[in-house]
Amino acid sequence: MTTDTTALLAAYDARIRATPPAPPPGVTHEYDGRLLRIVGEFRGFLGTPPDLGLRGRDLDELIARQRDFFAARGEAVEWKLHGHDVPADLPDRLRAAGFVPEEEETVLIAPVAELAAGEPAPPDGVTLRRVTSAADVHRIAALQTAVWDQDMSWLAEHLLGRLATEPDDLSVHVAEADGEIVSAAWLSFRPGTEFAGLLGGSTLAEWRGKGVYRALVAARARLAAARGTRYLHVDASADSAPILRRLGFRAVTTTTPYVWSPGAEATG
Repeated sequence: MTTDTTALLAAYDARIRATPPAPPPGVTHEYDGRLLRIVGEFRGFLGTPPDLGLRGRDLDELIARQRDFFAARGEAVEWKLHGHDVPADLPDRLRAAGFVPEEEETVLIAPVAELAAGEPAPPDGVTLRRVTSAADVHRIAALQTAVWDQDMSWLAEHLLGRLATEPDDLSVHVAEADGEIVSAAWLSFRPGTEFAGLLGGSTLAEWRGKGVYRALVAARARLAAARGTRYLHVDASADSAPILRRLGFRAVTTTTPYVWSPGAEATG
């Protein structure tokens, strides 16, 4: 098991970026060359290897094809750009095609064994449990909407679809106080790889800094350890990254969603 950041990044590129999860009902995966296009979620998604092997006009044409594909559907689309992707002018080419960068996140990776060794308890009055019911999942979507101040109602159908098609590879957890969900997070296994992903991790403002988030990380790490998973990865916000670093996660790169939306205008 390695903790060298260069080796971890190479493994992440080879395992996570090259091996998309199984699509839930109504979602399709298709390829345009080496680019993965995911259709049927709340907005389109475009995933790539670090180097698509295209430059100049060929790269611009690929970007334009994705934009035009989703424009014809009247849907927004996200191009997931990593900090080490090439060529260096790819961000400029995405902007020229009308893609707008959202908030940058940090990709962090940690050995599961280190995280599962400790058992930080949630604060008094808070309990953790794994959930599968539609009612609980809709409550999670409502929590996400409150935390991020944007409509996250689509998340309920996304999670329920994944729970229906891959119940063994998605584990959804909540932290509750007095019957209220105060934090939620999930663990996504990637069969055939040594990785699992930490997702969600949203906590109500009044419950932050009390150890709820750390307890949910530990609970998912123990589950991952029981499955023989070697590494956990997470795209961390500026708020979460310092907590995860203290828990032993290593930063390997960054990721920025470049989003095209209907009505956006290209600049070049």
